Amino acid sequence: MNEIPNCPKCAGENTYFDGSLYVCPDCAHEFNPDAASEEVTVDNTPRDSNGAELMDGDAVTVIKDLKVKGSSMVIKRGTKVKSIRLTDVPEEVDCKIDGSSIVLKTCFLKK
Repeated sequence: MNEIPNCPKCAGENTYFDGSLYVCPDCAHEFNPDAASEEVTVDNTPRDSNGAELMDGDAVTVIKDLKVKGSSMVIKRGTKVKSIRLTDVPEEVDCKIDGSSIVLKTCFLKK
């Protein structure tokens, strides 16, 4: 009997055959088990909106007006942010703007 393979991305067991590919309903990954084994590499390097690698202490610029949750403060487009600090989450950086410590998403920043 043919065994249905587990999902190579999330290791889920709920995969099913959809005519030409196997589909994992848990993570929506489609794969072909006969193809060369896919090496899934996750890049945890923080990158700005243009794909440039961000490091601790970099100076970045905000590319869009951002409303700060829980405050009436708005971070205007073009605001320079100096000395960013990387967090455990690659999509976020910690910084200080106008004396307030704020976490910003890297997709709204450019180096």
